[in-house]
Amino acid sequence: MVTTETPLIERHIKEDLHRPGPSEARLVASGVSVWAIIGYLPTVDGEIDQVAEDYDIEPEAVRAAIAYYHQERAAIDARLAANAGSRPIHANHFPAA
Repeated sequence: MVTTETPLIERHIKEDLHRPGPSEARLVASGVSVWAIIGYLPTVDGEIDQVAEDYDIEPEAVRAAIAYYHQERAAIDARLAANAGSRPIHANHFPAA
């Protein structure tokens, strides 16, 4: 599905060739997992600039991870839940991309 966020995602997100599937997607420049960024957002109250600073990445890459999350929510929520051993994360904890 092509959306207005597709170019942003294509610039910053790639699937891991060794671990296929949307839950394993990573940032192109840094290799940071999308699920790690999404899981960290609630820790900093959804502050994109803080996530960017803490992970030493561009704010646009954080926005790309959020946009990708909105497209692949079920897979990434399942990955986060498996990591936490608890319930899935709710989308209303994340800012719009």
